[in-house]
Amino acid sequence: MKRMTGRPVPLLALICVFAGLYAGTAAATDSANTELLQRGQYLATAGDCVACHTAPGGKPFAGGLPVPTPIGTIIATNITPSKTAGIGNYTEQQFSDALRRGIRADGKRLYPAMPYTAYAQISDDDVQALYAWFMHGVSPVDTAPTPTRLPFPFNIRLSMAAWNLLFLDSKPFTPDPGKSAEWNRGAYLVRGLEHCSTCHTPRNLLMAEQSSHALAGGEVGTWHAPNITSDANSGIGGWSASDLVAYMKLGHAAGRAQAAGPMAEAVDNSLQHLTATDLQAIATYLKTVPAQHDPADTRAVDTWGAASNELDSLRGVALPSDPNKMSGAQLYDAYCASCHQDSGQGSFDGGLPSLFHNTATGRTHTNNLVMVILDGIDWPADGSGVHMPGFAQTLSDQQVATLGSYLLKHYGNPAAVISADQVKSLRAGGAPSHLVLLARLALIVVLLVLVAIIAMFMRRRRREAIQAEHD
Repeated sequence: MKRMTGRPVPLLALICVFAGLYAGTAAATDSANTELLQRGQYLATAGDCVACHTAPGGKPFAGGLPVPTPIGTIIATNITPSKTAGIGNYTEQQFSDALRRGIRADGKRLYPAMPYTAYAQISDDDVQALYAWFMHGVSPVDTAPTPTRLPFPFNIRLSMAAWNLLFLDSKPFTPDPGKSAEWNRGAYLVRGLEHCSTCHTPRNLLMAEQSSHALAGGEVGTWHAPNITSDANSGIGGWSASDLVAYMKLGHAAGRAQAAGPMAEAVDNSLQHLTATDLQAIATYLKTVPAQHDPADTRAVDTWGAASNELDSLRGVALPSDPNKMSGAQLYDAYCASCHQDSGQGSFDGGLPSLFHNTATGRTHTNNLVMVILDGIDWPADGSGVHMPGFAQTLSDQQVATLGSYLLKHYGNPAAVISADQVKSLRAGGAPSHLVLLARLALIVVLLVLVAIIAMFMRRRRREAIQAEHD
């Protein structure tokens, strides 16, 4: 082989040239694949997939977590790339259908405890990145969780097809050209990957989100996901964007609120890991969500209360022989004052929050205050989270109600109420749901109506036949 000059080209030199070209192409491919996997991991973190698909003490994404719902307990599935127990055999289209349409690879329907109604907003490019990461960035676990077994009629997964026709909007997110790129990014995250409406929007009798009350507050088991619309009293209208970013990043906003329960998990698993740009985008969007006002909120929920100290009146006073007859001040002195201080002002550095000007004591919906007293708060949140011990094993239902009522009266919204029965119900996991019974009654009614229609039709046919004979 010769060059145009006629001088011979050594074969080794040509091999080196082609090898260099191949190496460069391979390096570019590896770089692109690495970038795709990193983006997929970030998106999975934003979607908080680990929260539901990882059991306590279990391996990441291996499923097995029991998720209580009003229609029964749903067992989270294995979404590792295991070919025997997970999603290792899923094609990208099957992965997309499960994620955005609620349809498994075997054609069976998923329940909306998996928030595919929100994930339907995810773009094709992000689905591709998520698929790449789950298939190549997650370790396979060849252990299948116990299958979900819901009571009749909810065990008929095909019924979800009708539910989806009524309530699933399968169109991906479309940017609003009249809004900024930051607003659109925030809307995409809030409505889609972060699936905020799944918890923060109330649901109707068929367990679908009430779109007319978007982000106005909803129930998450024994916890209440508060109003996060732009309303100044009921929502976060009085919060600055920096307040919202701090809350999502650190799990608390000074002088306003601290995350607990499912929200603490969302901060710990997902929100704190987002970029500053994405957190700012979420805050920008939330500040524009149409306000939803609760008439019971006559002022901003984080402005109630003031410093109050009744502890001097307890000195020298003997405790009652019956612990259930302890006063709120006595309970506060015994279990709260050492951390929240004598006047409820919290620690000087803000690490332990004030009990006044705090959403935990300012809401008329008091389940969260009860749950914090029972379960406490314990999560790292980037090393700066709040720790509070729970008193479920220490305080009786009456003592929790007495203490909670004292906190509301002295440091929060005095119109709010906590009862011993409420505490008892929350301690037991919340009030029982009647949806299964209602669904069965509805089916009986439908069957009776169908039988009546068939009977009427048959009687009319007989009458017509008899009339024809006489004619």
